[in-house]
Amino acid sequence: MRNIEKYHGIIPAFYACYDENGNVDGERAEQLTKYMIKKGVKGVYVGGSSGECIYQTVEDRKLILEHVMKAAEGKLTVIVHVACNNTKESQELAAHAQSLGADAIAAIPPIYFHLPEYAIARYWNDISDAAPDTDFVIYNIPQLAGVALTMPLFREMLKNPRVAAVKNSSMPAQDIQMFKAEGGEGFTVFNGPDEQLVSGLAMGADGGIGGTYGVMPELYLKIEELVKAGNLAQAQKVQYAANEIIYGMCACRGNLYGVIKEILKIREGLDIGGVRKPLPSLVPEDMDQVRRCADMIDKAMQKFI
Repeated sequence: MRNIEKYHGIIPAFYACYDENGNVDGERAEQLTKYMIKKGVKGVYVGGSSGECIYQTVEDRKLILEHVMKAAEGKLTVIVHVACNNTKESQELAAHAQSLGADAIAAIPPIYFHLPEYAIARYWNDISDAAPDTDFVIYNIPQLAGVALTMPLFREMLKNPRVAAVKNSSMPAQDIQMFKAEGGEGFTVFNGPDEQLVSGLAMGADGGIGGTYGVMPELYLKIEELVKAGNLAQAQKVQYAANEIIYGMCACRGNLYGVIKEILKIREGLDIGGVRKPLPSLVPEDMDQVRRCADMIDKAMQKFI
C-alpha cells in the first residue's frame, strides 16, 4: 500500500550547490538539506529546473543526491528528477536514486524533438522500469518542455502501477482537477506554479513543489495552513505577498536562482554558490534589488508568520 501522506505538503525544489570554481559541492548540498529540515517542509525535489539539471552531468546529479540523502536522514520526502534527453542516462539516474532509497523519481518528456505520445510513454515507462521499487512522478511543464500531458497520454501512463503523481506546472489550475479526477483515490497531484499555490490547493492539489519555496518556505507553509483551515482570504494575502517578492526577484539581470542564492546568503548565512553558465550570474547593479527582495521577505515574515 503506497504511503501517499509523504507527498502531501510543501516540497521545495532543491537548488544546485556549487563551490567557488563552479563545481558541484556535496558539503553545501548537505547544508541546504539541513536548512530544509529546520524549516519544517515536507520534502525536497532534487535535480529539477531549480537544480539546473540540464546544465549538469550525470555524475554531478548523482553527487548532489548522495549528499542530500546523507543529510536528510529519513526526515524528508525525497523526489528525484532523473530525466536526461536520452533514455539510457535517465535510467542510470533512476536506478541510482532507487539504490539510495529515494521516495520517488520524476521526469519531464524528452525535449527538442517533438515525439509522438506513444514514444513519450515508452520513454517514461523505460525510466520507471529502471527503478521498479520506486514511485514515478510525471512532470508536466509544457511551457518549457514543449509538450503537454494530454488526457490520453495520462491514461496510458496510469497503466503503470508505479505512476503515483503528477507535478503539474501548467498554468490552468483546471488541469489539477482533471488529473485528480482521472488519477482516482490515492493519486497525488502537486501544484507547480508558485504564483498560484492558493488556486492549486483550492482545486484539489495535495501539495506544492516550487522553485521559490526554498528562499521563503515559511510563507508557503502558511498558505498551506490557511487553505487547510478554510481561510482563503488570508491565504490570498500571503500569496500576493509571495508573488510580489517573486516579481522583484525576476527583475534582476542575473538569473532568478542566482538571486535566490544571494538572498539565502543574506538572510540565512547559507552560501551555496552561484549559477552555472549559460545561466547569467548576478551583476553588481543587481545587488540593490536583491537586498530589496530580502527586505520584502523579512517584512512578509513579520506580517504573516
